[in-house]
Amino acid sequence: MPISEADPRVFFAAERTLLAWLRSGLTIIALGFVVSRFGLFLQLLALQTHPPLPHYRPSVSAALGLGFVIVGALAIILAAVQHHRFVATLAQEDLPSAYSKGFSIGLSLIVGGLGLVLAIYLFITQP
Repeated sequence: MPISEADPRVFFAAERTLLAWLRSGLTIIALGFVVSRFGLFLQLLALQTHPPLPHYRPSVSAALGLGFVIVGALAIILAAVQHHRFVATLAQEDLPSAYSKGFSIGLSLIVGGLGLVLAIYLFITQP
């Protein structure tokens, strides 16, 4: 099956790659949030045991979780920028007609931005 000159599969492959990075970034952000808040759980658990366990400092898990959230958000934003640069190099024939190529980039930038907002929230509220 020969590939014709106008082949939108190249664009759709790039879209799938961007969405895979979006899923990976969201997973890293979720892991970071859980790690960040797990320290609070351990601190409460240490206070409620009899006899009390040595004081647990949740700052390590908070910093580690914050790092994961930042890495996940930056991965999403950088993937969106890279996707935009790649799509700009494609010929007009390779782009599907009546398809918004900016939607996936916009969605990725919004999700990455919200990830950075979450990182700021975690930084402000860490113990």
